[in-house]
Amino acid sequence: MTSKKRMAPPGAYNKEPAMTQPSFQDYYPDALAHCYGCGRLNEHGHQIKSYWDGDESVCHFLPKPYHIAIPGYVYGGLLASLIDCHGTGTAAAAMYKSIKEQDPNAEPNTRTLTASLHVDYLKPTPLGVELEVRGKVKENKGRKVVIEEWILADGIVTVRGEVVAVQVPESLVEELLKRR
Repeated sequence: MTSKKRMAPPGAYNKEPAMTQPSFQDYYPDALAHCYGCGRLNEHGHQIKSYWDGDESVCHFLPKPYHIAIPGYVYGGLLASLIDCHGTGTAAAAMYKSIKEQDPNAEPNTRTLTASLHVDYLKPTPLGVELEVRGKVKENKGRKVVIEEWILADGIVTVRGEVVAVQVPESLVEELLKRR
């Protein structure tokens, strides 16, 4: 019996397959695009790409062989990182969408950071299959957005999580960048 494994197409390792629109993370300003999980400017990072799929967000990621916990299974820290970064990206996109619906001319700062991260590991997550990370906005009020998420491997939910993300004040970003 042959097992079906959804694999990323050649050359698309850890990238979203041929999407026509930019990802949420593509909109991050350069100064905020260095995160190990989602920063497009971090050449050593995961560089995840998140998109809207109806009222849910989606990201695909193919773990590399060194993302191992025990032979054949993904390290839990990587899974938490995917929940974290996909969640903050989804929160930023939801906040942006909400503000633009109220004022189409607004150019809001919608970069978010994690205020809380909760991860439940339901089943071991296999290596060698493309993971699908999905998220849904649970709450969007003011500077706070709550995202519920889940990771699927071969169509089976192996991880559930929740991210509470908060909008980053521009003054804080400026202050932090001056300190470096």
